[in-house]
Amino acid sequence: MMMRKRSRRLIPAVQLAALVIWAVTLSSEAIAAADSKTFHFNVSPNGYPPYLIVNESQPSGIMWDVVSLIGERLGYKVVPEKVPRKRVDEMLLEGFIDGTPRAIEWTTEPERFLFTDAVVPIEEVFFIPAESDLTFRSPEDLFSKTVVTHLGYQYPLLQEHFDAGTIQRFDVSRDRDMFTFVLHGERFDAAIADRLVGQWILRREGLQDRFRSTREGISKVGFRLMLRKDWQDFAEAFNAELKDIRENGELEAILANYR
Repeated sequence: MMMRKRSRRLIPAVQLAALVIWAVTLSSEAIAAADSKTFHFNVSPNGYPPYLIVNESQPSGIMWDVVSLIGERLGYKVVPEKVPRKRVDEMLLEGFIDGTPRAIEWTTEPERFLFTDAVVPIEEVFFIPAESDLTFRSPEDLFSKTVVTHLGYQYPLLQEHFDAGTIQRFDVSRDRDMFTFVLHGERFDAAIADRLVGQWILRREGLQDRFRSTREGISKVGFRLMLRKDWQDFAEAFNAELKDIRENGELEAILANYR
């Protein structure tokens, strides 16, 4: 009889222990799930220096550094994904990636997506040899000049002048080559490139003192994150953190690393 009574007293204790273990397990799993939030971020197969640099062991670049910094503060692990440009939009909508860097102006059917505030401007300007007295305030300043341009790029502000032949364009396929042609070709007067891209290339090539960029440009768009529309909470939190790092100088420090 004593053994039976003792056994009956042990049953609730065993059940309680099992319940405690179960609760702790669930709590640990919940914490792990919260800690393992991921943001699959498209960096593209070739990157876009200095915004995205992928030819090293770890991605880097302005957009990668900003997204990694803010993602960490929001509790996300940022995972790089190399998605070809033609597949990005559909893979984003289908959930294979969570975000990609993009300008609204570069997007077909932008209403299908959600965009954050602009992280940095993409600004096309003229890079002119330092010894040249050429200035740019309006297209008329380039009449009878030849500018080196990127193959396949459109320049709406200048197109009518290209068509009329009042300004000549010379296409090359790589950004770096644009500066080589201007520097060593007697008939080339300037190159058109994004300001930060140009500064990055000139820094890498040791040519910062050989060129100057114009204050005025021919286009300016905001480079931001493009997300699915169900990421509204993330977008709002990202924008708040972006505002903070812009005001406290962290964003400027990131930009300075790539100029």
